Amino acid sequence: MSLFAEVIANDRPILVSYDGGLYVPVLVTYPETTFGGEFPTEADYRDPYVRELIAEKGWAVWPPLRYSYRTINYDLKVPAPAPPSTANWLGTDDQGRDVVARVIYGFRISVLFGLTLTALSTVIALAAGAVQGYFGGWVDLGMQRFVEIWSSLPTLFMLIILASVITPSFFWLLGFLLIFSWMGMSQLVRTEFLRARNLDYVRAAKALGAPDAAVMVRHVLPNALVATLTFLPFNMAGGITALTALDFLGFGLPPGSPSLGELLNQGKANLQAPWLGLTGFFVIAITLTLVVFIGEALRDAFNPRKGLG
Repeated sequence: MSLFAEVIANDRPILVSYDGGLYVPVLVTYPETTFGGEFPTEADYRDPYVRELIAEKGWAVWPPLRYSYRTINYDLKVPAPAPPSTANWLGTDDQGRDVVARVIYGFRISVLFGLTLTALSTVIALAAGAVQGYFGGWVDLGMQRFVEIWSSLPTLFMLIILASVITPSFFWLLGFLLIFSWMGMSQLVRTEFLRARNLDYVRAAKALGAPDAAVMVRHVLPNALVATLTFLPFNMAGGITALTALDFLGFGLPPGSPSLGELLNQGKANLQAPWLGLTGFFVIAITLTLVVFIGEALRDAFNPRKGLG
């Protein structure tokens, strides 16, 4: 559902009918003059004047929540952060932005980040671990020393240096964490390949002249995938936690981006507004719990050793 956050929480209508024409403000930016206004700038659909112009010659379909992650509620009756109310179901942050909208958009970014990081790191880990475990010898020894040296690098300090040179973004953080996140799973894949490379069916396939790539992919990899699938939910949870921690420390997404870590940081800075910290905590805790449960279900579904009974 969070993939369609723009039609769930937005300060623009989903569809507008005006003077016989149909407009989609949620996807296209229209100037105020399109709806009979005076300014050629982007229409502010929360402005009562613009709403009256649209109502005179048409209608508008709004999302269930009329706030985007960047929308500031200027109609607050108390100083921000405002407590939960009928207008802001989980209150606002210290800049007057709706917490529910920021949670929806922040949840989407966190899950997409975790899924992408897990998928890419799994591909690298499978390739590296398979080569190490299947060939062994000097190949395994050399790659193992490289992994030991690479894993000893201080990731956080390097990220702090990177943040001082460039402005971190979604893809910068993804690429930086990717070069370190594949090592744990690769050791698991290496162990499975080391165990399976001398089994009878693998030796028989090699004796029949099957190429190494076919033996690795067709005969050894399916058994190694069971342990890999077990590791996947924890890898994804680690990616979500890493992004949250970086945003909490101020080295994550650019300022203003919807982020669960930034919400936790606001909860720490505004102890008089407990809804901020509690919302961030429960969203992250429930998300990580469900990720692990889904991973366990996938492990059981793809386990070739699990019988139908």
